[in-house]
Amino acid sequence: MPTAKDIMTTNVITASRNMPIKELSELFVEHKINGLPVVDDGGKVIGVVTQGDLIEQQKNLHIPTVIALFDAVLFIDSAKKFEDEAKKLAGKLVDDIYHHNPVTVTPDTETGEIASLMAEKDMHTIPVVDAGKLVGIIGKIDIIRGMR
Repeated sequence: MPTAKDIMTTNVITASRNMPIKELSELFVEHKINGLPVVDDGGKVIGVVTQGDLIEQQKNLHIPTVIALFDAVLFIDSAKKFEDEAKKLAGKLVDDIYHHNPVTVTPDTETGEIASLMAEKDMHTIPVVDAGKLVGIIGKIDIIRGMR
């Protein structure tokens, strides 16, 4: 069975935490990609940012339902969730919107396992790392291309 190294894209476009959202959106359009890894200054993968993260910035903010009871305010929805959503909507940098602690695979991971991860976790982009270093990226199109 083919492995990640057989189907991955090795010329990986990355983002940094301090990259402006506008610059990120230009990368998505220019390179026609769905997502890319976010790397720290040492090149270690610290997250993934996707087109979906940009789309979420455009959605309406859901104001949580609250109940006033004896001079206390109780949130029916999570106040933390509301705070996180507000931060994303107001975000100006990749740091405000990216997914932390990404799922990664190694070059020897079989494509069946990668496809299962993508399907089960509703993922479109998975970084490939070797000894902590980014060596490639796999998108859904890479899985499909590997089926030929």
